[in-house]
Amino acid sequence: MESPTERDSKPARHAIGQFFAHPLASFRIIVAIWALLTLLGAVMALSSSAAAANPAVGTGVYQAFFRHLMFVALGAVAFVLGLRIPFSRLRKAATPALAAAVVLLLLVLTPLGSDHGGAQRWLSAGPITLQPVEIAKVALVFWGAHLLVSKQKVLHHWRHLLVPLIPVTLGLCALLLAQPNLSGTVTLALIALGLLWFADAPKRLFAAILAGGVAGIVVLALFASYRLARILSFLSPNPDASGSGYQAQQAQYALADGGWFGVGLGRGAAKWSYLPDVQNDFVFALVGEELGFAGCLLVLGLFGCLAVVGLRTAARVADPWVRLVAGTTTLLLVAQALINIGYVAGALPVTGVTLPLVSAGGTSLVVTMLQFGILAQAAREEPAARRFLAGPRKKGSGTVPA
Repeated sequence: MESPTERDSKPARHAIGQFFAHPLASFRIIVAIWALLTLLGAVMALSSSAAAANPAVGTGVYQAFFRHLMFVALGAVAFVLGLRIPFSRLRKAATPALAAAVVLLLLVLTPLGSDHGGAQRWLSAGPITLQPVEIAKVALVFWGAHLLVSKQKVLHHWRHLLVPLIPVTLGLCALLLAQPNLSGTVTLALIALGLLWFADAPKRLFAAILAGGVAGIVVLALFASYRLARILSFLSPNPDASGSGYQAQQAQYALADGGWFGVGLGRGAAKWSYLPDVQNDFVFALVGEELGFAGCLLVLGLFGCLAVVGLRTAARVADPWVRLVAGTTTLLLVAQALINIGYVAGALPVTGVTLPLVSAGGTSLVVTMLQFGILAQAAREEPAARRFLAGPRKKGSGTVPA
């Protein structure tokens, strides 16, 4: 005989099974992840907004929060555009988008560029700022996928596989290093690797590229004192608590203070000048302090789920360009999250990569929402989803054919 617990669990198991068996399951999961991460980011922005207030210069208690909401609204529009603009149009825009990204990256290095913290990475027009590297990320994904699909029949030749993808990527990285922007350089390198991986490049190629990448990072660190200081503080068992290791150490203190369920929303101490700009690169520390291990586990679970669903979508879609875009976009979003969480937890050197959708708003937030919209559209391109959306519905179901 079945126990009462087993009988009660049957409807729940059936409902879960039906949800995952639905043709639009991938689409719904991606949208749900987008909504939950956006909500979490807004909550963290509200929690840290008061700490960012500065009455001396007229910055109100909720000003940082309202600014974040403005970018959330812009990002929601970008999400809808990513969901609604046909992939055929996006592919046609790949080359013009890459050209525009190159022009913007060049403009950053002129007097039009805006300097902040010793790095010239922004273009400013009054209260509006633009970080061109975020546009370059999406443009490189689109253009690289278009290039590799167009040369699909000759990709078994190394020359066609690597040229011009790698030279163009290196050119973009050079423009970023001139800012300087090592974190942006790392993400563009990840995009190139992702494109080659999903294009089924020979596996031995990645060992050579990774070895060259590590050598490049070492050289870049030796020629920039601040990069070398970050690496040395990471390698040192006793980092300089008042110097290069300050942020990393304070972030770990915040995570430790959170315990299992956190000190409560708004009650974290790290944001009160102990961990500067916690709402940006170190927002995961604030999540850990105020929501505890449970909050950290939620973030990790959402990005883990995104990895599974995004890669499943990439494997299912028939269009090779969409497959490359979906797979590389998934890799980029999840890798950025893991890098951010890794350096906040002390497992990686500090690089300045934001936590997608959770870090405070700006160009990064808007572009990330565009990427989620593109992933959601890719999920609707799965064969079962296309048949479901194109086919007739049962009378009285309350829905109409798409």
